[in-house]
Amino acid sequence: MIKEASAGRGGRGRQQDPDLPWRALPAHRPPAGQEEALVDVGRSILIIVWHLLSDPDTGFHDLGADFYDTRIQPDRKKRNHVRRLEALGYRVTLEPAA
Repeated sequence: MIKEASAGRGGRGRQQDPDLPWRALPAHRPPAGQEEALVDVGRSILIIVWHLLSDPDTGFHDLGADFYDTRIQPDRKKRNHVRRLEALGYRVTLEPAA
């Protein structure tokens, strides 16, 4: 049980009732959305591991750190950044670096 401490008596806001045993407090649980996301990530990892172990010819190759950077065209990336800055109220002028 939680009691409201009075501010006039030097209280610090909400305090725990000293009569309440610690084991009666609810355990810390992540929010429902975070818990669901953890299950989804675990399922994805499990599926990947199953595919790697079930077929001996399947191999893993790293796509590299810049895989997604090279897939997006520079003009498209520039246009999207300019559009987002203009939506925030900025006037954008781009000049090539020397």
